[in-house]
Amino acid sequence: MYILLMGPPGAGKGTQAAMLVEKFTIPHISTGDMFRAAVSEGTELGKQAKACMDAGQLVPDSITIGIVKERLAKPDCQNGFILDGFPRTIEQADALDNTLEELKIKLDRVINISVPAEDLISRATGRRICKNCGATYHVTYKPTQVEGKCDTCGGETYQRADDSEATMTKRLSVYAQQTKPLVEYYQDRGLYTEIDGRQAIDKVLTDIVASLRSE
Repeated sequence: MYILLMGPPGAGKGTQAAMLVEKFTIPHISTGDMFRAAVSEGTELGKQAKACMDAGQLVPDSITIGIVKERLAKPDCQNGFILDGFPRTIEQADALDNTLEELKIKLDRVINISVPAEDLISRATGRRICKNCGATYHVTYKPTQVEGKCDTCGGETYQRADDSEATMTKRLSVYAQQTKPLVEYYQDRGLYTEIDGRQAIDKVLTDIVASLRSE
């Protein structure tokens, strides 16, 4: 099962990807994981990517696409994968098409977990993290028994800087601008399915699996 997973920050992609990995026994491949692996393994492309990152520069598409190709060609991807975080542009989508064609792989489905921006902002701004043990809470959905104190270890809870309303609003605006052309791109190819991410976690998974098995 070859799946491309899309969704805005906070939509629950990581949660769904973990359950899909378990269900289909295929790897979850994120852009960050690919870069870290390439750098760690010391591949030529990894070295080039590291040089760009160390210099505070964006990694060029040519290097990114090469790293994606190296990762998708590995044996654990022979029976499928969940690709997350790539492509982000039409140019990258075209390059991915060419890469998959070379590898004789055909995407089964592009899944977009959709959640309205106001819901995502509410999810993010209500999130609280324990400074001591890292436990996660939410002021509405999973509040601590004592405000500001972790239920597990008693540590102080806090709001991450990137969970502020201003930061989330900006991230979501950038994401929407980037992904709108990609949605149309994969709709035109008959690969696109949108899943309502406001539902219960298990229902989101059920809908994703149903869309995959309808192929």
